[in-house]
Amino acid sequence: MNSTDRDLQALGWDEHFDRQLSVEEAAYCRAVRVMSVHRGKIAVAGAGWAGFCSPHIPGAAPSDLHPTVGDWLLIAAATLQPVRVLDRKNLFKRRAPGDPRREQMIAANVDTVFIVASCNQDFSVARLERYLVMSREVGVNAVVVLTKTDLTDMPETFAEAARAIEPGLVVRTVDGRDPADVAGLADWCGPGKTVAFLGSSGVGKSTLVNTLRGSDSIATQAIRENDGTGRHTTTVREMHRLDHGGWLLDLPGMRELQLSEAAGGIAEVFDDFASAAAECRFSNCSHGNESGCAVRAAIETGALTVERLERWRNLAAGEGTSQAAKRRSR
Repeated sequence: MNSTDRDLQALGWDEHFDRQLSVEEAAYCRAVRVMSVHRGKIAVAGAGWAGFCSPHIPGAAPSDLHPTVGDWLLIAAATLQPVRVLDRKNLFKRRAPGDPRREQMIAANVDTVFIVASCNQDFSVARLERYLVMSREVGVNAVVVLTKTDLTDMPETFAEAARAIEPGLVVRTVDGRDPADVAGLADWCGPGKTVAFLGSSGVGKSTLVNTLRGSDSIATQAIRENDGTGRHTTTVREMHRLDHGGWLLDLPGMRELQLSEAAGGIAEVFDDFASAAAECRFSNCSHGNESGCAVRAAIETGALTVERLERWRNLAAGEGTSQAAKRRSR
């Protein structure tokens, strides 16, 4: 293996991307990964080289006009102009705030997503479910990371609430400031692997990144005491290198996360309700007062809960709204 191959593999390059590179392109292009996204430019890194280039790709499909963090690009070696975005392993996206007809790309080519929440009054099972649906929809492994364990005497109570979302869901509780406590998370961040951090502002994502990197280069801010929430710190989507290998994606907080085309993810996270609904007497059962409603029967026995039913309905309704908006925009 030559140094170029080693450099690219350290950035996350593997066979998925290698087989997309034609002999002709290999002769005049270099492969680079998008490390951060700024207004009007993107920071990229390749084998022995890093710099900035334009995000505009002449003749690209609409979904590739604006590469996102984590993307792999081919750029012309002579001009450093982008040629094309390589097919992604996965892509996180959401409906653009204020315009449900548009989609906003968040991150691409992620191996694991850390869904970060804090052990205080800002903890929300509904929000965790939304992020988990997003992860399941694109087929990325998810780990729930509960931070700020120093703020509670009962961190396990929060962990149990998170584990109840889905059987087998991996949940870790950490004090983000303690390197020994955070060290276990590095198991998902081996050489060439990419982990995305998702969570609301103020839950401690930047503190976690700093601890995992052994650096305080990312600004952090204290939470507000009156409501337990934090001020938004991260303003640029970017990748951070771990000293021992691997990459972390710290993404801007997205409290108002809007899911886009997430029917598959909703069905997976709420498979208990989907299974029960399949047993209802009527195929169009609204799970209200209909005769033969298997969902209501399961709620009466305690197998399912009304609260979870409402969250399932809300997410499913949001997916329906997304599809309707897309149809209207055509």
